[in-house]
Amino acid sequence: MVKVWYMDKEDNDQRLEHHIKPPHYISLEELYKKTGVEYFFINSKNYEEDELLSTIRKRRNYTFEDEPFYKQAIFPIRALISKKEHLSQQVPNIQSTYIFILLPNSPKKKRIIKYGGSDNWIRIAVETGDLIIIPAGIYHRFTLDTQNYIRAKRYFIGEPIWHPYNRPAEHMECRQKYLLNQNKGFPLANKDD
Repeated sequence: MVKVWYMDKEDNDQRLEHHIKPPHYISLEELYKKTGVEYFFINSKNYEEDELLSTIRKRRNYTFEDEPFYKQAIFPIRALISKKEHLSQQVPNIQSTYIFILLPNSPKKKRIIKYGGSDNWIRIAVETGDLIIIPAGIYHRFTLDTQNYIRAKRYFIGEPIWHPYNRPAEHMECRQKYLLNQNKGFPLANKDD
């Protein structure tokens, strides 16, 4: 089951958990309110037959999928953890192992978030069966854990243009839409459950 927490600012091995001291976990509801990231649990052993996944794909028009495989020996960690955004939603369905996805805390909510600020990151630990929907326009990073391995399914609306845009990219339309939705509090939470 997914776990979410505020991340420390240490620069050492990014595959480690990096909790602040004392650790500060946040709920999936709080994660959605701060970032717009949605969470679902999918039957990873039989995902082709999973009704929830089928409903999500149909309602959101996810017509394209791929299955990335990352292993540190063949894909350098530094390339994964650069801060970036994409023009379309990122929808990973974790098939095996455990990864971290890092999301920046909202700079707009600084005054009400105890650990707020523009570069205080929230870490999401996802494992087999976890499906998260990362909205277009959010800055995010990705890293493996100490097992150095991930297999996942990703779903897209149409064939993806897989081009990350490194930070800063405030001028981009997807970023502007994201910030507008964030200011509105992401009103369409969990439409598919």
